[in-house]
Amino acid sequence: DFRYTDALRAADNVVTFKATLKEVARQHGLHATFMPKPIAGVSGSGMHVHQSLVRLDTGKNVFADANDEFGLSELARQFVAGQLAHARNMCAVLAPLVNSYKRLVPGYEAPVYVSWGQINRSALIRVPQVQSNRPESTRLELRCPDPSCNPYLAFAVMLRAGLDGIRRHLEPPAISNEDLYERRVRSGLEMLPGSLGEALEELKRDELVRETLGLHILDRFVEAKTSEWQEFSTHIAGWELERYLPIY
Repeated sequence: DFRYTDALRAADNVVTFKATLKEVARQHGLHATFMPKPIAGVSGSGMHVHQSLVRLDTGKNVFADANDEFGLSELARQFVAGQLAHARNMCAVLAPLVNSYKRLVPGYEAPVYVSWGQINRSALIRVPQVQSNRPESTRLELRCPDPSCNPYLAFAVMLRAGLDGIRRHLEPPAISNEDLYERRVRSGLEMLPGSLGEALEELKRDELVRETLGLHILDRFVEAKTSEWQEFSTHIAGWELERYLPIY
């Protein structure tokens, strides 16, 4: 956990932390990994990002509204709506590895559905409980990023998505604090991309994300990740040989 700060410094802290931890581990004969899903059958490693929006002139947290049921202002709800609207499109930046999508599966405390909630930890965006006497701690937790992402690119696109919701006065869907699978059956919740290949196709469709990254970074990112996806898609894994070779 890091103490909150502005987005650029937070990204610096992520990079510093990862490099430092790896070096300390190396000095002890260990290897620290930030791979999203290094071990099958257990929850992976996420990088949940807590976000607030604060006025520069007063320091007031404009996400807070003590009169709201969840302690959220209209701006906060619009921010949620913006991130949900762009969730599928920015997922390749927030979860950029083939392995990332082995973490984003049902049953392992990682988000799968494009939704928001308060007590539901399977939601994509969670609203942490805020004490009434501490409105400055009001925040939104985006739960799909993992620590393999480039934090500078990730924070840029997620903030731009939220601000787009404010600019367009978007309204979020109803908050969900129930079983998300059952809710999806009833109301057709969207799912996050199921693979890096699908996420890349979604990324290329979103003009806001393209504009945020800039054409140079976007083109290089898509080129590198497409190559990674194609290499994975043609690789014959040990699981395939163990399962199919004796039968066929």
